[in-house]
Amino acid sequence: MTVTVSGLRQNIYRLLDRVIETGQPLAVKRGNHLLKIVAEKPASKLAKLSRHKCIRGNPEDLVHLDWSREWKP
Repeated sequence: MTVTVSGLRQNIYRLLDRVIETGQPLAVKRGNHLLKIVAEKPASKLAKLSRHKCIRGNPEDLVHLDWSREWKP
């Protein structure tokens, strides 16, 4: 869909909602230029997680460690 800048100004919220709902870009004509408004898909919450260091190996080995030297009551 192509609109002029005046048409965009009059119906900006309706047009932006339409871009979000349909996923189709909106072309805005300004003089000899054509601008496009495109909805970007939000990143998933899992994609935002950062990598952490972890202990590799058998978890049972941690249970049987001797912590007596580190323990202070």
